[in-house]
Amino acid sequence: MIYHVATLTDWHSHLDHAFYYPEAFDKEGFIHCAIKNQVPGVLQRYFAGIKTILLLHIDETKLSAEWKYEKATNEELFPHVFGSINKDAIVTVEEMNF
Repeated sequence: MIYHVATLTDWHSHLDHAFYYPEAFDKEGFIHCAIKNQVPGVLQRYFAGIKTILLLHIDETKLSAEWKYEKATNEELFPHVFGSINKDAIVTVEEMNF
């Protein structure tokens, strides 16, 4: 299982679509994801101050897009998806409130 932190705006803009991709995909060319133990750090570093976010639980074996682990600036490996995430690979959409 891999995870993607989605803003409400990004998620809601794709509700009627079979695929999801955040706004940052167009700029970066991939979708940032994390493994379970990386999620708290991602939330703290990049989503501090946002009251409600969504955590997408993704079954990576069902992804139609290529994905792989890549090193981040701190040398930690993070999963990156190189295309839109097909929604049938998203097994849970968890709302998180802070």
